[in-house]
Amino acid sequence: MNKKLKWTLVAALILGMGVFGYHQLTPHENEELKEEVPQKKQKAALEVSAKILEPHILTDEILAVGNLVPDEEVQLSFESAGKITGIYFEEGSFVKKGTLLAKVNDSQLQAQLKRLESQVPLAEERVRRQDALLQKDAVSREALEIVKTELATLNADIEMVKAQILMTELRAPFDGIIGLRQVSVGTYASPTTIVATLTSVIPIKIEFSVAEKYAKDIKKGTNLTFRVEGILEEMRAKVYATESSIDSETHNLQVRAIYPNTDGKLLPGLFAEIQLMQKEIPDAISVPAEAIVPEMGKSKVFIYRNGKATPVDIVTGIRTPSEVQVLDGLSIGDTVITSGTLQLRKDSKVKIVSFQ
Repeated sequence: MNKKLKWTLVAALILGMGVFGYHQLTPHENEELKEEVPQKKQKAALEVSAKILEPHILTDEILAVGNLVPDEEVQLSFESAGKITGIYFEEGSFVKKGTLLAKVNDSQLQAQLKRLESQVPLAEERVRRQDALLQKDAVSREALEIVKTELATLNADIEMVKAQILMTELRAPFDGIIGLRQVSVGTYASPTTIVATLTSVIPIKIEFSVAEKYAKDIKKGTNLTFRVEGILEEMRAKVYATESSIDSETHNLQVRAIYPNTDGKLLPGLFAEIQLMQKEIPDAISVPAEAIVPEMGKSKVFIYRNGKATPVDIVTGIRTPSEVQVLDGLSIGDTVITSGTLQLRKDSKVKIVSFQ
């Protein structure tokens, strides 16, 4: 055997041993993998809030805002001109009807009154004398009528001067609280001079407006409740009048209610939050407004059944700021989902984490 053939056999032997070893170390191409493929994670249930339906009293209300206004209010001024000689009220005090509040100079009128009154006895005596003479046919009836007319004219002049004196006096036209005075003693006042403002706050009025769609529901005697800033308790009042027509610009109806305000704690100008109670439904079923999903002109809610969300079409009734009455589609005891409704689909898995 020559050297070339010898090296050829050695190379073939080495190559054969390598192939044998490779097949010993490499798994068979048809052997199944022993490792298992992990299964896909299941989708987690959506956490939601819910409400179990129970019958309750549902009140149909109209909400409005308004202001407190005085029962009566007037800016006080004199009927005649003159220098103010006296101011007899204390600012911010309560005054009774007819109380003398201020006065202007009436000395000239008082002098005129005295002059006229001094002429009365003589005029009356003339009437008596003429009457006695007429009984004796010593004078004509015409003479008697002349002196009677003179006496009547004199009395009329006296009444006129007394009326002019009354015009120099400023008196309270009604019971109320008098405000800050705008004049001082010695001021020359005319009928346009404002002395002070007199306000009656017992009772007090609430003035507000409602949209035209509620106009037919508001009438004399309608009850309402209202709140004002700084007072915690809710107060009750009653509508006593409405405007005769709806405002053509705002399309609102002006309404006034009255509150006794017997302690005088409420003052005109306060802002009022008003609730008008239209009717009460004793055994109503309602759901929170956020639970309703509008769809194709209908309203639906999702109820909880066996861990899943089931859509139900409903018929709604009256609405309050937070709730909607359900007339058909739900029953007492149903569990209505109130949160996450936009993420829900039919048979979506849900988990209730809180109840309303």
